[in-house]
Amino acid sequence: MTKDKTNVESFDLDHTKVAAPYVRLAGVKVGQHGDEVRKYDIRLKQPNIEHMEMPALHSLEHLMADRIRNHTDQVVDLSPMGCQTGFYLSMINHDNYDEVLDILAKTAQDVLDATAVPACNEVQCGWAASHSLQGAQALAKEFLDKKDEWRQVFKAE
Repeated sequence: MTKDKTNVESFDLDHTKVAAPYVRLAGVKVGQHGDEVRKYDIRLKQPNIEHMEMPALHSLEHLMADRIRNHTDQVVDLSPMGCQTGFYLSMINHDNYDEVLDILAKTAQDVLDATAVPACNEVQCGWAASHSLQGAQALAKEFLDKKDEWRQVFKAE
């Protein structure tokens, strides 16, 4: 199968060669005034092999998006991937990969310590019926338990 070059960095990544879980710098954009936005690919599940169930993913997104901001004020956005295998984290003017890993570890621990999903209601959420705190915590535990693998993006040859 041939693949065409696209305008989306993640579409040009060979998903058959990555080894989840990992945290990968996926791109850097520099603004006209010198601000830098770094986008990280935070992959929890092996592409095309496994995925996160939507209620667990949805709750993990709410928890991480809220809790990560307790550890840094440089988060622009944390968004789930449509393929349900991970998240994108965008940070402004922050270029310390080791610190990003530390922030993610602290955030995952915050998820494990949570007693409720924030903004899990019809006023603050577009699909409030689709949540699972226990599912989010299971995903966070699995991710955190494999922290020593986060730096290895590609499968060993």
